[in-house]
Amino acid sequence: MRNTQSHKIALCGVLGALSVALLLMGNLLQIGTYAAPMLAAFLLIPILEEYGRRYAFMLYLTVSILSVLLVPDLELSLFYLFVVGYYPILRTALERIRLRPVRWIAKFAWFNAAVVIMYLLLIFVLAPPELAAEFAADGAPMLVLLLAMGNLSFWFCDRALVSMTVLYRRRLRSKLKKMF
Repeated sequence: MRNTQSHKIALCGVLGALSVALLLMGNLLQIGTYAAPMLAAFLLIPILEEYGRRYAFMLYLTVSILSVLLVPDLELSLFYLFVVGYYPILRTALERIRLRPVRWIAKFAWFNAAVVIMYLLLIFVLAPPELAAEFAADGAPMLVLLLAMGNLSFWFCDRALVSMTVLYRRRLRSKLKKMF
């Protein structure tokens, strides 16, 4: 893959547009609130692998800003912004932790903190009435169950990120190099 500035910007632009399109499509499906941001985060893999963290972080910021401005579902946009959008970049740092149990504790602690902060911001600062009513109606046991299911989804997302990175390195990198 050529490393000229114009090629880097072109690939970032294409993947950024695809990420925003995924987030917009996620708005159409109920489960898209959580699945679409995870899929959009996977699109950081080629940039992270080819150009490093700086370009990947700039792409994440760009997609985050565009999603907040363009995507009608604020919960979806904030889930990308606060929870999963930058996780592929963060994951590279967390993988440096040598002890596997400590690494997983750090990953889950980060995920749970990010989710709680996002929902606190969403409920108490931005306060869409339907979301506050939904949380009030569900009660604490349902919120704990939702967080547990979120942790399971996060574990699957992490494993999928590993698989997608391997797939990119083994099969897609050579095809992408031919295109750019």
